[in-house]
Amino acid sequence: MTETLTAILDWGTSALRATLIAADGRVLDRRESKSGGIQYVEDGNFEAALFRLIGDWFDAHGPFPVAACGMITSRSGWVEVPYVDAPAGVAELAAGARRITLQNGAKMTFLPGMRDPAARPFPDVMRGEETQIVGFGLARDRTLVLPGTHSKWARIEHGRIASFQTFATGEIFALLTRHSFIAKAPDPVPGSTPVWQAFDRAARFAASDDPGAKALLAAFFSARSGLLAGALQPGDIFDYVSGLLIGSEFRQARAAGWLHPGEAIGIIGNQVMNERYGRVAALFGLTVEPGPDEAAMLGVRIIAETPKQDKQS
Repeated sequence: MTETLTAILDWGTSALRATLIAADGRVLDRRESKSGGIQYVEDGNFEAALFRLIGDWFDAHGPFPVAACGMITSRSGWVEVPYVDAPAGVAELAAGARRITLQNGAKMTFLPGMRDPAARPFPDVMRGEETQIVGFGLARDRTLVLPGTHSKWARIEHGRIASFQTFATGEIFALLTRHSFIAKAPDPVPGSTPVWQAFDRAARFAASDDPGAKALLAAFFSARSGLLAGALQPGDIFDYVSGLLIGSEFRQARAAGWLHPGEAIGIIGNQVMNERYGRVAALFGLTVEPGPDEAAMLGVRIIAETPKQDKQS
């Protein structure tokens, strides 16, 4: 008997990533196309882009199900899927999914993102991070942080994603270290160890009671003034700015009510970001619960395989 397979797609603006998994969750193959991101697909030929990447999987195994999340479900993508409003759980996310049949007969599911209508000054949104949250688990009330270009802080309550907030930490970091005068930094050598002394120094300042730590726009300039004072070296700047921004993110998250000393928070990210966020979490009196491996893939499967429920009258 042919093994039941599923392809999980993380289809973003700049890249298309595909994972072929067995029914028991084993990863059988992975593919990535740097030219398959939605910004590179011409004239809306998304199905052709998909078959270029994984067509041979279908040739070998037949028309198995495909589930996709990310910007492919935005208005710039293949099938626009409206956001599901928070609070929402797996049932609501599954009900918001859209399904089509590919040219070879395979069923494809497009998962929705989420919107928090209670956020201020405007409703907050996410596409893709909700799958990581579902993969982490919704069984227990807690706060989760998802590091990234646009970090998300989310609150799980009563088995649903109750609310969330976006912090543009990664984007500001990239702008400062690549394009600014005050904090332009040389890229670290691939595989090198972070300059933890510089990172921790900045993070401790951001977490401190020093009045200057509240003035983030002024604190940015310390990357420049630290060099002029001889307290920082050019090779420190990348990690110094990282510590300053992540520390400030935690400080602002605390002010917004996302965390309280003594709590445990979940962190869902890659190994590098988990370590950075974990070091800062300790400065705020928090313990860390790491997320499971492949949280996003697990979440996509859970949502895509949850049957739509009829609305009760």
